[in-house]
Amino acid sequence: MRPGTASRGAGGASSRAAGEERALTSVAAGGRYEEPKDLPRLWHVTLSVSGREAPLKEVRRALEQLAHDHPFLLTSRYANDHAEIRYWEEARDLHDAAAVALRLWGEHRQSAGLPPWEIVGLEVIDRETYHQRIAEGYGPPPATPVGVHPY
Repeated sequence: MRPGTASRGAGGASSRAAGEERALTSVAAGGRYEEPKDLPRLWHVTLSVSGREAPLKEVRRALEQLAHDHPFLLTSRYANDHAEIRYWEEARDLHDAAAVALRLWGEHRQSAGLPPWEIVGLEVIDRETYHQRIAEGYGPPPATPVGVHPY
């Protein structure tokens, strides 16, 4: 190696000779930074399920188990024949967030002991839309208290 040239160290990082300057990069004047499209984003998900009546204690226990298995659950409301689950999902786009949400109930039916209900509603909105709705006074109130609660 010639004196004054950069070499790659053990970690792959560049090491420069003493006094050697690093080239700077810039954004053209008037240019705007845009977030890359493939980065994960947060999506607010509301999943509604319903079916034949089940004992309230069993529904509550199953939803609590689901929340324990998946701590991302913000809140669940339930009755003996329907429930609503709200949570934040991190996904690349709406399609990915919706796909995960549509699998949630079926994939955890046995492990959490969930009733054999069907999905009857799904809403997936981005974080900005969620906060805009809250600020304008419509849409679901923030999920407080967090947890599993009867209707």
